[in-house]
Amino acid sequence: MKLRLLGSMMVAGTALAGCATTPHQPPTEVVRYHLDQPIERGTVAVIPGTPDRQAGLEFRPYADSVQRQLAAAGFTIAAPGTTPTYEATVGFSSTDGVGPPRRAPFSIGLGIGGGSFGRGGGVGGEGGVGFPVGGSGPRRVLLTQLDVTIKRRADQSAVWEGHAHGAADMSTMAATTSAMADKLASAMFAGFPGESGRTIEVK
Repeated sequence: MKLRLLGSMMVAGTALAGCATTPHQPPTEVVRYHLDQPIERGTVAVIPGTPDRQAGLEFRPYADSVQRQLAAAGFTIAAPGTTPTYEATVGFSSTDGVGPPRRAPFSIGLGIGGGSFGRGGGVGGEGGVGFPVGGSGPRRVLLTQLDVTIKRRADQSAVWEGHAHGAADMSTMAATTSAMADKLASAMFAGFPGESGRTIEVK
């Protein structure tokens, strides 16, 4: 009987731990600026905000993500060696910090009459035992910002500017450079060109 009860407790604990440790990723905050005029589509080249980042390993994921979003918005990626209609300057930065503490949202309570589980506390009969499932304490987060400015190649006049920043739990795949680049670029170009000057949150 004790072995069956312990086995049931372990199975339930494993299932709940999978749910409890799945982190909630915060939304991405985005703001765009433009002249509230139609932006004629054309060819575009994606370039780094600082020349020394052209060969950097970090630049490529951001450049690729921005290129995909520009193509989805109706622009054509300029072929190498050609003169594009526009240049999209890409800048990015990332740093790690401490986010809100993890909480243990589930607990398991086992009483004389059997096992039960619930959010916030276990429920059991006399002699039961409860324990939390999931981690607790502070967590490390990756804070990333992406900046894109689209300028006409001919006169370097800006036609659109976007800024996006977000965070991801560093213990998850969401904190990889490619994942963050995709997340920020997708949020930034959502509904392109977007409402000028308004800060929005994109989940």
